Amino acid sequence: MKILYTATLLFVTHFSYSQNVPIDFEAGGNGLNWTWTTFENDTNPPLEIVVNPDPSGINTSATVAKFTALQSGAAWAGCESMHGSDIGSFTLNNSNCTVTIMVWKSVISDVGIKFVDATNAAQPEIKVANSLINQWEELTFDFSSRIGVYPITKDQIVIFPDFDLGGRTQDNIIYFDNVYNTNTNTAIINYGLKDLTIHPNPAKGLVNIDIQNYKGPIEVKIYDLMGSLIAKTNHHLIDIKLLPKGLYFFSVSYNNISEVVKIIKD
Repeated sequence: MKILYTATLLFVTHFSYSQNVPIDFEAGGNGLNWTWTTFENDTNPPLEIVVNPDPSGINTSATVAKFTALQSGAAWAGCESMHGSDIGSFTLNNSNCTVTIMVWKSVISDVGIKFVDATNAAQPEIKVANSLINQWEELTFDFSSRIGVYPITKDQIVIFPDFDLGGRTQDNIIYFDNVYNTNTNTAIINYGLKDLTIHPNPAKGLVNIDIQNYKGPIEVKIYDLMGSLIAKTNHHLIDIKLLPKGLYFFSVSYNNISEVVKIIKD
């Protein structure tokens, strides 16, 4: 049973700001041809865009960013985009204040992210530590407390891939990819998953939606990483073989409940 693809713009939802996301480092995407500058990393080896060293789990994309945090570098060594034209100019609001990034690290340490305005003014970075090593993991950063806080208009992203105040015992290589903002306008907000399962995941073709103790009608909306609605159906069994490889959000509504599941298309 094929997915019913929407054919008109009526069902397509776009971000309400001029931010260039997701940062996926793919040809035709964002990040690959940006002007990245490294800082506070001793000799400051440049940020590299490389073949994904581990195309498995949640990240099977072709290319990713590689940051080498030198033992002799500062704990806050990192990289930053060029002001303005790279990420664009935007303000934080309820539709874009949750930022996620996929990382592959061999050590446990904080990852930091902050946004900067054209005058280099910024609030302190928000830090989240990875909990997994030697595999891809997605980290989530909540910037909701920064909504309406000076500086209002941002035009640069700064990433600290290995923010280790304890000091490094060696050079650490960190890969990161798929930096994007959750768009609550597309209802990608609830990850409770108390009753809902979608399997298999990752999937290549048919996926089945199971809802515990419920066999009634459902509505399924499928969103891409940009938060755009690309398909909708009312079926429990969905064929996704025509979708390109990547990460998708399945928003499932049933019995006055909405839940969202991240699905990887192999």
